[in-house]
Amino acid sequence: MQKSRLSSTIQLAHGSGGIESQALISELFYHYLEGCVIGAGEDAGIAEINQKCAISTDGYTISPLFFAGGDIGKLCICGSCNDVAMMGAKAKYLTCAMMIEEGFSLADLKKIVKSLANTLKQSGAKLISGDTKVLPKGTLDKIYITTTAIGEFEYPYSHLSAFKIPPKSNILVSGSIGDHGAVIYSAREGINLQSDLKSDCALLYPMLEALFQAKIQIYALRDATRGGLASVLNEWARASNLGICVNENALPIKMQVRGICELLGFEAYNLANEGMCVLCVSQQDSQKALEIMRQFNPDASLIGETNLENPPKVVLQTTYGAKRFLDYPSGELLPRIC
Repeated sequence: MQKSRLSSTIQLAHGSGGIESQALISELFYHYLEGCVIGAGEDAGIAEINQKCAISTDGYTISPLFFAGGDIGKLCICGSCNDVAMMGAKAKYLTCAMMIEEGFSLADLKKIVKSLANTLKQSGAKLISGDTKVLPKGTLDKIYITTTAIGEFEYPYSHLSAFKIPPKSNILVSGSIGDHGAVIYSAREGINLQSDLKSDCALLYPMLEALFQAKIQIYALRDATRGGLASVLNEWARASNLGICVNENALPIKMQVRGICELLGFEAYNLANEGMCVLCVSQQDSQKALEIMRQFNPDASLIGETNLENPPKVVLQTTYGAKRFLDYPSGELLPRIC
């Protein structure tokens, strides 16, 4: 049996293009990505795309790399697949580039690649191209991953756009608010949650496909990542030049997330999510949409509506009956959240 050229840590030679690089690709990446890869190691993959498609590229630099509910491997696949899903498309192909720091643990890299591969298999997409670079120690923090997703439209929802949101439509969320941000901040600060709170990191297309099949009238979709719900709603208000009114009592926020926010002075609707999306849906389809979404997540809720008042502002109707503007988050609440 041929001896493995992989050591316990990543070395610069693993990014040199030589025999050590081939060992890393064949013994680690191909081992876990078996059945997920299209192509045979050529300079480019060949894809069949015969229609309009959605394309999204994103970089992932999260800290810590492993957290309750996920890791950077799961995150990069969910993140890019969800981005094209927000345009109504199902991810069909992905590319993946990894920047790895010299000395990075091979055991941790295996965990990341295994998680990435499992999530990729769940998505049904195929990895069509990839790249790995190893940088000298100290030039980056452990590992960065950049993925591009190419999605095809299986249903006639390529019209989704915040610029087409009409007045008197309803705003829904597909799950609870702020879970991912609360988990990441707690992990960094060493806060012992003593609970089962996990990041909501997940693929969203299965839920959306059920809505598409039911022919729900959806005007816009957005996954509430950096900036959370507050950023999404303000972007929509400006794009549509409408007012948006949100009922604070309707916001699904877990008690653990509320506790962390009270402790640290945060607002849950400013915290990132990685498996929750915001939907703008016609009023007549809202209840049907909720019934479908709650089959996937019981926390799905109707939280507000669009109107012609105070455009382009978001108004929060508080628990105490008062109203105030819900503005964009300011400053950097939590760097390297995704």
